[in-house]
Amino acid sequence: MNLLNKAYLRAKKIKLIIFDVDGVLTDGGLYFSDDGTEIKRFNSLDGLGIKLLKEYGIEPAVISARNTQNVAHRMNNLNIEHFYQGQSDKLIAFNELLAKLSLTAEQVAYVGDDIIDLPVMRKIGLPIAVANAHELVKENACIVTDKKGGHGAVREVCDFILKSQENYDLAMAKYLV
Repeated sequence: MNLLNKAYLRAKKIKLIIFDVDGVLTDGGLYFSDDGTEIKRFNSLDGLGIKLLKEYGIEPAVISARNTQNVAHRMNNLNIEHFYQGQSDKLIAFNELLAKLSLTAEQVAYVGDDIIDLPVMRKIGLPIAVANAHELVKENACIVTDKKGGHGAVREVCDFILKSQENYDLAMAKYLV
């Protein structure tokens, strides 16, 4: 992960992390069955990372421009309460989240991959781009992951935030007995 000292300091303040879906939680590919049903591939490492963040007080949220039932199913599976689909203007959902959770933009991390994510990323404390993100998104990020979206990038981010908040060793301890 391309880390900057300022990113580590910013990560200490994070209370909310927002994820894009296509290209971040998935590999960005659009797969369709013969009957037109959309299929997405999610990474199980990412899912456990999100659950660990939640366990240690970081609220996960998802804002997606697309609207699909399979994404709703995955968010339900991960117990992500704050989930917005069909958001072509992601700032609307972002501002709603800040108000609902009584947070400041400085307390928010956002993981994105494409230019539709930039309006939110440019307002928050910790903007993060996945390795396969658009170049402009990378230029506006404090962190660029080593892994691609849908291939463990989210877990990489989750581990980084847990480490910055000194919860990583505690989170891993129960698995190292």
